Amino acid sequence: MLAYIFKRILLMVPTLMGVLLLTFVVIQFVPGGPVEQYLAEAKAGVGGGAEGGGMAYRGAQGVDPQRIEQIKALYGFDKPAHERFFQMLRQFAQFDLGTSFFQNKPVWALIVEKLPVSISLGLWTFFISYLVAVPLGVAKAVRAGSRFDLVTTLLILIGYAIPGFVLGVALLVIFGGQLQWFPLRGLTSANFDELSAMGKVVDYLWHIALPVTAMVAGSFAVTAMLTKNAFLEEIRKQYVLTARAKGLSKRQVLWKHVFRNALIPIITGFPAAFIGAFFAGSLLIETLFSLDGLGLLSYESVIRRDYPVVLGSLYLFTLIGLVTKLISDLCYVWVDPRVKFD
Repeated sequence: MLAYIFKRILLMVPTLMGVLLLTFVVIQFVPGGPVEQYLAEAKAGVGGGAEGGGMAYRGAQGVDPQRIEQIKALYGFDKPAHERFFQMLRQFAQFDLGTSFFQNKPVWALIVEKLPVSISLGLWTFFISYLVAVPLGVAKAVRAGSRFDLVTTLLILIGYAIPGFVLGVALLVIFGGQLQWFPLRGLTSANFDELSAMGKVVDYLWHIALPVTAMVAGSFAVTAMLTKNAFLEEIRKQYVLTARAKGLSKRQVLWKHVFRNALIPIITGFPAAFIGAFFAGSLLIETLFSLDGLGLLSYESVIRRDYPVVLGSLYLFTLIGLVTKLISDLCYVWVDPRVKFD
């Protein structure tokens, strides 16, 4: 097992480098980099006056060439691409993600600053999805072919077919705009600090209700159907018939024998689903509900060509994804000792 873990950790290194190299190469061909944006702001006179906030814009003559070289040096573009790439790898090896070009903050500080919003969305989405999906999947398996099974399958497929962003727009228009039952934006109210402890909890749940509903609606469909199919497969096996023949009740067979074997594919997917709830699928929801989280940070960084934030967050998310995949594979042995790494 230790040899397997060590081998997987070694394989993470080329995978990380490959992801970063591919992204870095793509970035080199994307027009409108930070230097170009800086010059565009100078031409527009950002900051007032013909100087463009100290950028030395000189009308038809453009920006002083010496100033352009200073700007390139400021962003590190005075060095060849391969030097910048290996310098970035050295920094990332020391878990130094660099400093944002436009916000002038360390990338780590920005990620930590935006993390509470993503954690709020991720935790609620993950736990509500599994608390609904697993019992629903078991109930569908026990009542397979019944009217309950058909109706819930139809509802699950409808929820899965509706994109979370579209559902979020509908929720905002109906419950936030017309009925005004829920707030339209933010994670808390402006007077949050003045509220009592219970008032803060209520205010927080009031704000998080619509975005979590939009994210949960389609996320539990796969888990519910996977649970149902896993239970149906186990229920039809020979050991279930043997247990029933020995006089065990249907409930005892279901929860003492079928449950553990049927949950193997679900439990092994827990780590990936848990981490994925934080970092995946929240961009549109965060944008729609004006929630300042990691999804919105990544999107704005791509739009503004804030390369340290783009590459730093990509490095962190990829590393977390690889570690999570390893934990998921190790969970197979924890749940089912018959699985061997060789």
